[in-house]
Amino acid sequence: MQTVRGQALVTRNGRFIYPKDQEINPLELTALINYNAQNLVPTYRENMNMYLGEHDILNAPAAQTGLNNKLVANLTKYIVDTYNGYFLGIPPKITLAKGDENDRFQTWLTSVSFVDKLTEISKQADVYGRSYGFLYQKEDASTGFTYVSPTKSFMIYDDTVEHAPLAFVRYEYLKNQSNYQAHGFIYYATKVIEFNAGHFVGEKVNPYKLVPAVEFYENEERQGVFDSVKTLVNALDRGLSQKANQIEYFDNAYLAILGLHLPTDKNGNLKMDFKTNRVLYAPQLDPQSNPDIKFISKPDSDAMQENYLNRLTNLIYQISMVPNLNDINFSGTSSGVSLKYKYLAMQVKASEKERKFTKALRQLFRVAFSTGQVLPIQDHDDWQNLTFSFTRNVPDDVQGAIDAAKDATGIVSHRTQLKLLPFVSDADDEINQIGKEKAEQIKQSRRAMGDLMDSDEDEENS
Repeated sequence: MQTVRGQALVTRNGRFIYPKDQEINPLELTALINYNAQNLVPTYRENMNMYLGEHDILNAPAAQTGLNNKLVANLTKYIVDTYNGYFLGIPPKITLAKGDENDRFQTWLTSVSFVDKLTEISKQADVYGRSYGFLYQKEDASTGFTYVSPTKSFMIYDDTVEHAPLAFVRYEYLKNQSNYQAHGFIYYATKVIEFNAGHFVGEKVNPYKLVPAVEFYENEERQGVFDSVKTLVNALDRGLSQKANQIEYFDNAYLAILGLHLPTDKNGNLKMDFKTNRVLYAPQLDPQSNPDIKFISKPDSDAMQENYLNRLTNLIYQISMVPNLNDINFSGTSSGVSLKYKYLAMQVKASEKERKFTKALRQLFRVAFSTGQVLPIQDHDDWQNLTFSFTRNVPDDVQGAIDAAKDATGIVSHRTQLKLLPFVSDADDEINQIGKEKAEQIKQSRRAMGDLMDSDEDEENS
């Protein structure tokens, strides 16, 4: 742990610590903002640049001689989008057990586009290693929700063993005469303090009575999904660029004319454009050498280069724990068990992320329920009763699931059988629906039998 200024500390994973029940002073706040801007934000920006395809190879100095291709293999974007799509491609179900309260809760989630913003939070956590969910009061006093990037915000935790949130700082740099000064807000549990250029300039009450922001992260180290493979991605860019240079260079094959005298014009100049036609001309050779005309062959190192590039690519996917879905191993028809093995590493990674996100979401809704706007004030403790259901976005082996359900007949209950089917979301509801259909079939059968008996009686009477 390192001292930033005064009592303000920072941990190895970039968490700011301050004594519990104390308020940070302006000098310490400025020091934390400067530390975030100078030590953490450069890494955030580097990661975002890699995600956007602005890799180091593009800023490499130009070669003094030869070709200078600069190719970007943007596997970082592929890794983030694939992993985020796997984790939240199917929106998670966040529900309450009570009917009326759950309806009101779902209405609020829809009104603030919660799933869309949670997806952006998840992507920022993949890129930066962390992101923040932020609750605020709208002009009509309703509760709003959005995401905030760690490039312009940070959380301060207390110095207890639990490291509970002490304050959330959100800021922007505004130009003040000849330089830029930070302007923003500190959100404590009881109040919100506005600051500008290192001075506190205003204060208002925090209606939530809790810090209205929550940090979302994937792991305790606050590492993004591709932090461990950045050097490999840069090496792949260099390898591809060098290979492109060599291909272009060696494609320009030269014809060597050795020991022969070619015709000249009246001025003694050879009748050939050697530069355009790529010809090497050497008429004067050792008298014992035989004249020769041949193309100069290029050295063949293609196999070595391809092995190097393939090794880098495989390592990137292996270490990031995100599979290459374009790999030949994913082509064709695969069984459910086979697909599970291929996704196993990413499943392990996503399970850890799910646990961290579930914890953060529960804390977020604890804050959201505290004012009586999302739910009635008497239900403010219902954040403890929330159910979170995350579904991985993978192809379903429907036929395999149906076969498994059939094979389970007589071994497990009908309810458990239905749970084996991926397209059945609620087994109890499905059982009720099956019962209704059977009752309707019996009713229709009895009606048909009644109609048939009435018809027979009519024939006898006639």
